[in-house]
Amino acid sequence: MGEQVRGWRTPAVVILCACLILTLAMGARQTFGLFLRPMTGDLQLGREAFAFAIALQNLIWGFGQPVAGMFADKFGAARVIVLAAITYTIGLVVMHGASTPIGLDLAGALIGLGLSGTGSGLVVGVVARNVAPEKRSLAFGIVAAGGSFGQFIMVPYGQALITGLGWQQALLGLAATVALVIPLSWAMVSSAHQTAVAVAGQSVREALKEAAEHKGFWLLTGGFFVCGFQVIFIGLHLPAYLMDQGMTPTVATTALALIGLFNIFGSFTAGWLGGRYSKKHLLSGIYFLRSVLITAFILLPTSPLTAYVFAAGMGFLWLGTMPLTNGMVAQIFGVRYLSMLYGGVFVGHQLGSFMGAWAGGYIYDATGSYDLVWLIAIALGVLAAALNLPINEGSLPRKELRGQPA
Repeated sequence: MGEQVRGWRTPAVVILCACLILTLAMGARQTFGLFLRPMTGDLQLGREAFAFAIALQNLIWGFGQPVAGMFADKFGAARVIVLAAITYTIGLVVMHGASTPIGLDLAGALIGLGLSGTGSGLVVGVVARNVAPEKRSLAFGIVAAGGSFGQFIMVPYGQALITGLGWQQALLGLAATVALVIPLSWAMVSSAHQTAVAVAGQSVREALKEAAEHKGFWLLTGGFFVCGFQVIFIGLHLPAYLMDQGMTPTVATTALALIGLFNIFGSFTAGWLGGRYSKKHLLSGIYFLRSVLITAFILLPTSPLTAYVFAAGMGFLWLGTMPLTNGMVAQIFGVRYLSMLYGGVFVGHQLGSFMGAWAGGYIYDATGSYDLVWLIAIALGVLAAALNLPINEGSLPRKELRGQPA
């Protein structure tokens, strides 16, 4: 595979840099909901035009991630992350200069390509190959918490940039911030032991065939579709929804930040629990609780208090799906092609993200309300809870590794 841990690249350093990469890359994308109202107002565009660009971003991110994972598994994650970070930065610069739907779509496509190489799929694959199997779920939870911390600090940071500089200059500020991913990427290598073990394993074709024939792979993908729909709809449209209900921009920004803050605890807790209890049951519980929480939120009168309680509760459930889904893929299929296989499951997440982002804008422009989208999000949460229950969590045999750990 061409990459080995040398000197300072200890497992702790790899985990720390993975957290920082996700803090920057995932945190920056969580600010896009803050740009919806000022950009569409200044450019005189409907919310659907902005929402479609973000939806396209998520779609390209989804289909690009397994490809990026395949290259990372073969040539090394560091090279892929560097190229992706450069592309992400260029996308934000293009977004800064966009004035038409086509310009927004181009920016969204570039940012999506950048996210395919800087998102969770690549970094968790490296982390998985640097920690012991019994510690992977917790490590995934720590990395997911890093992405959550990014939302907590980057949302207020993004709002401060918009307030102080205007949305156009704020995008340039975000571009400079995302570029910091480049030096962090050089820590993202796999351990020498795991590299040696992996050489004796499956081919890419064999790994893909094995996953395609496993029912659990498709059930996980279906559940992750729902996760993507819910989180991108809420992350992108919640600020506008709250302001439509008479809340101030400060309330909207605080709500997004609270999602990130409580997601730190939720992701860590999900990772910790995933090492002790059934991951599929934990996933099912997260999806069901999301539906309960959304139901309560739309039935109660909207106020700063209900917005903050909803954001805190949803934040606790936000990215808890990531360490559990990653952990289940690693548990069933091993870590040799984890970046690629998790990327395959992640396609489902991003198809859901595309629908959640675009449908939110389309339905709002068509009806003047987000009510129907909230109802869809509730129904999908119940469906995802049911989809995860039949999954067989047992590890597949690895005869080709002659007894070596997967």
